[in-house]
Amino acid sequence: MGEFDVIERHFRPLAGDAALDLSDDCALLIPPPEQVIAISTDTMVENVHFLPDDPVETLGRKLLRCNLSDLAAMGATPLGYTLNLTLPRDRSFSDAWFSAFCGGLAEDQKHYNIPLLGGDTTSINGPLVLNATIYGGVRPEHALRRNGAQLGDDVWVTGTIGDAALGLLALQGKLADPDGTFSARYHLPLPRVHLPLGGLAHAAMDISDGLIQDCAHIARASGVMLYINADHVPASPAAAALGAEYLKHRLSGGDDYELLLCVPTERAEALQQLCAAHHVPITRIGTVRKGQGVHVHDHADHTLTFEKTGWLHF
Repeated sequence: MGEFDVIERHFRPLAGDAALDLSDDCALLIPPPEQVIAISTDTMVENVHFLPDDPVETLGRKLLRCNLSDLAAMGATPLGYTLNLTLPRDRSFSDAWFSAFCGGLAEDQKHYNIPLLGGDTTSINGPLVLNATIYGGVRPEHALRRNGAQLGDDVWVTGTIGDAALGLLALQGKLADPDGTFSARYHLPLPRVHLPLGGLAHAAMDISDGLIQDCAHIARASGVMLYINADHVPASPAAAALGAEYLKHRLSGGDDYELLLCVPTERAEALQQLCAAHHVPITRIGTVRKGQGVHVHDHADHTLTFEKTGWLHF
């Protein structure tokens, strides 16, 4: 099949009304009344963000979910996304490959109620590269940012931390994963979209490059220190069973795509009730204090040091 055959057969069924049937040079996206558009973009590169033998049906879904996690961190509701595929010239991509790739996307588009707006397909003498730009709507006064953490805030995270990083180890043959718990989290994150945090959190971001490194982003943007109790960072039963040996790896590994929140103490109960209503686990892991950077300690108040605090591309 040629490029336009692929678009017609596989991508046009994913398009929403704003995409104009993928037949024009632009989409026309209108935000809901009294909302601004929140925009985020992510790129996934083969052998960096995913492995060559990862299931094809998970590739587009992971890309979309990573972008959805950015919207969740700002408190925005998904409106649509664009998709760019850069395919290696030295490999052939069959109709079955595109069916699996787009089938996974169709499943998540339905689940998260988000349409395709458009995109581009190109080729390269290099690895498979996937890129998505996502658009969401949010009331300006409810948009959550990294620079709003205040002294005395509690630090919270959703879900569990470190499973995806352990999943990469498992897929590389460095760690046992008998029931597939870790690899499943690596392949398919769980973005916490549709969680109305506006008015509750002072600051927020999603955890993509590692908990400690992303805590440092909030600390730097807000001019404060985040004081984190490592023993309070939530672990899945499978991760907890590995013991303390993998603690630092969990705290500095990437691909969690959970939410990191700074919330005033008096709103703790409201936060827990909101998350319970949306079936989202939430755990308090620390406090915001005067100072700078991130201080990580254990139950005995011993300071933990990290050679690596998270993922850096360069």
